[in-house]
Amino acid sequence: MTLPHERFRAVMEVERFLMALVDPSVTPRVPSTVRRRAGLLLRHYPTWLDMEKAADIAPDIFQKEW
Repeated sequence: MTLPHERFRAVMEVERFLMALVDPSVTPRVPSTVRRRAGLLLRHYPTWLDMEKAADIAPDIFQKEW
């Protein structure tokens, strides 16, 4: 079972992963189609602030890490 703080952390880790895919200096051998797709996904990906608000509204789903 996934705990709320683990779910919160996973969402934030996926953001870091997508950001790395977009940056050719971090991931130089990524196909351009994958790089573009990661960029498109990031356009509407929840920010840290969005996740904090979600944790405040639904702590049983997302819980901020301390």
